Amino acid sequence: MSRVAEALIGEYFASGTLAQLPSRHFINGQWCSPASGRQLETFDPGTGRAFAAVAAGDAEDVELAVAAADKAMNETWRKVLPVERSRILQRAAEGIRTNAERLAIVECLDNGKTLDEARGDVRSAARLFEYYAGAADKLQGDSIPLGPDYVSFTHLEPVGVTAHIIPWNYPFSTAARGLAPALAAGCTAVLKPAEQTPLSALLLAEILHQAGLPAGVCNVLTGTGAEAGAPLVANPKVCHVTFTGSVGTGSLVMQAAARNITSVTLELGGKSPAVVLADCDLEAAVEDVLWGIFSNAGQICSAGSRLIIERSIHGEFVERLALRAAQLTLGHGLKNPHIGAITSLEQLNKISAYVDEAKKRGVNVVVGGARGVDPQSGEGWFFQPTVLDNLGPMDRLVQEEIFGPVLAVQVADSVEEALLLANATPFGLAAGIYTRDITKALRLARDIDAGQVYINEYFAGGVETPFGGNKLSGFGREKGLEGLGSYCRSKSVTARI
Repeated sequence: MSRVAEALIGEYFASGTLAQLPSRHFINGQWCSPASGRQLETFDPGTGRAFAAVAAGDAEDVELAVAAADKAMNETWRKVLPVERSRILQRAAEGIRTNAERLAIVECLDNGKTLDEARGDVRSAARLFEYYAGAADKLQGDSIPLGPDYVSFTHLEPVGVTAHIIPWNYPFSTAARGLAPALAAGCTAVLKPAEQTPLSALLLAEILHQAGLPAGVCNVLTGTGAEAGAPLVANPKVCHVTFTGSVGTGSLVMQAAARNITSVTLELGGKSPAVVLADCDLEAAVEDVLWGIFSNAGQICSAGSRLIIERSIHGEFVERLALRAAQLTLGHGLKNPHIGAITSLEQLNKISAYVDEAKKRGVNVVVGGARGVDPQSGEGWFFQPTVLDNLGPMDRLVQEEIFGPVLAVQVADSVEEALLLANATPFGLAAGIYTRDITKALRLARDIDAGQVYINEYFAGGVETPFGGNKLSGFGREKGLEGLGSYCRSKSVTARI
């Protein structure tokens, strides 16, 4: 562990907080107090105690942030050359890497995830800015052949002011996932992080400002969804909304945006299947399925939260999986256990309610099934890695997103039945396939209704691969070159000569 990390972790456990954490909005290139004067506490899920406070924003703060973004769009940012946008984003990537340890520790405290997971998120965010820095000066249109008497071409323009509603499960990397392509395309932005995890977006805005981003191009305001998020997505000067979160809230965002004919990208819930066929590499598949559901304490939209397994290997596979799950340690994220805390007490209660209800009706809990605490302090919001076996296709544990370390197991008697089970939910975000037969794998990949399919490695891919869902999992794609599409509009120009 680096000396920086050791010093910060020591400071936190000695004082219960960290020095110089942001506590105000970042609007128009400067720190701004909320119009209401109110603040919101932010909690360390590993202890269940507040360790910082941020501005409680409302509609008045939203208006200031959107006005700053609109002014910067019209007066400053649109005049910056694409190559200079590229350089700013590259400097931002370097700034993230320079501050990586502090960013990871703050993310760990705010979210509850393990330090290793937070470090991975920071690396991913830096890579996102690096990737889109390379695209900023390569956004070009097409020449359209209309014959010798015409010149016709398309020109890509930024859509304008963009709003980004950031979730609490991956606050730093998700902020970067939407912001980097928006800035690369020439848009300005207003970010509203989740009230549970507000700090890293504020730190990101500061890094961008230090990288040379003009005032007003990136603004971050904190507050609740009702008081800050709702007026942001409903603001008529916002030209595009990127939202990551629950299906219910995503529907409300879409309705609010529709009143202004504002476009949206929605990355919503999932109930993604890991389809394990009898000819798989059993040992490798067990390990991969384990981390497909228990990474980030299962708080991942695309988590492999359903195991669909052929009957002939069902018993052995679940037994091995349960043994591995029982070996995983819980604990405060800064102590780097296998699994960190649940981000909020509200979410912990939701997870617990699902599992308690399943126990009452006799569902087979193979492993886990109860709340936990940090073993050293006896504090925090934790839930044991849990496997629930042999569930029917319409069981609520199969059909509904739990968003926690809970795996629902379904048994199939054939590849054809496995496909039917995989598609038998209202979600379509991701899917995993485990088999040595590439023909079976590619046929399943073709026929499973999901935005991304992983073969023999869950979460395969990276910044370069498009990400998004079908059905209730949303629409639009982020990451990769497709991620730029939401932030550009095409203008055709035709001249008779």
